[in-house]
Amino acid sequence: MSCYYFAYGSNMNQARMKARQMDVCDVLAGTLPGCALAFNKLAADAPGRSYANVVYAPESQVEGVLYQLRSANEITRMDPFEGAPRYYSREVFLINTASGATPAWVYIANKAMIHNQLKPAPWYLDHLLAGREFLSEAYYQALTQVPCNDESPQE
Repeated sequence: MSCYYFAYGSNMNQARMKARQMDVCDVLAGTLPGCALAFNKLAADAPGRSYANVVYAPESQVEGVLYQLRSANEITRMDPFEGAPRYYSREVFLINTASGATPAWVYIANKAMIHNQLKPAPWYLDHLLAGREFLSEAYYQALTQVPCNDESPQE
């Protein structure tokens, strides 16, 4: 089991992780090679809106926040927030960091939840943008250009 969790979506916002009472020892930048960020996971709580997902893309990488958890069992506390195992599955991938590759838990949208014609809400994208200090400038700027739906702020 891994003691690391790689966040590429709304959990890049450290305030959100704190509100979810996750017991975190350290936080650092990480990248998931061979994948790309997609906003194709149907929001179960709001049809027509999407959440982040990662998809296979051999020439790409996803940037995000790597959380070192206090214990290997801590990740199970995140499952209800992610809707695992129904909406997302939780899998271990190697995440690249400045000091090498580290195995970490990553949530991947289940096939039944993938819909490619959706957009995230602006408030949701703001959670990703809150991870700016862990992202390259180019990746951050690309996130600012993600088209959003016209939904009013909710969270």
